[in-house]
Amino acid sequence: MSEETIQLDLNESGVAVDLPLPPNIRDGVQGVPYRPVEFRDDDLPSALERAAAWLRQTQDWLGEPVDVIAVHLDYDDTHGNPYYDLKLLCNDEDLAGVPKIMREHEGAPTGQ
Repeated sequence: MSEETIQLDLNESGVAVDLPLPPNIRDGVQGVPYRPVEFRDDDLPSALERAAAWLRQTQDWLGEPVDVIAVHLDYDDTHGNPYYDLKLLCNDEDLAGVPKIMREHEGAPTGQ
């Protein structure tokens, strides 16, 4: 029995380089182990809509539902910052594209 190493193409944050990123400059993927994907806005429905669109796009990219363990809503009343701070706590392996890579690897010819 041989162990095979699968190479992941990750950026400096440890997520897949082709992971769909939230489109707004106020939004972003944060740290591990469950990475908060943040959506910030003064308008809560807009932040929720961007979060939903990102989830759909990422689910299509990943080929399965994203493992979201929590949704956190906070506010920031600091002058000049967006008021709402919506975070989706997502499995870091999903954001790294592990399920996608595993499926691609399973479907690849072995060369034997």
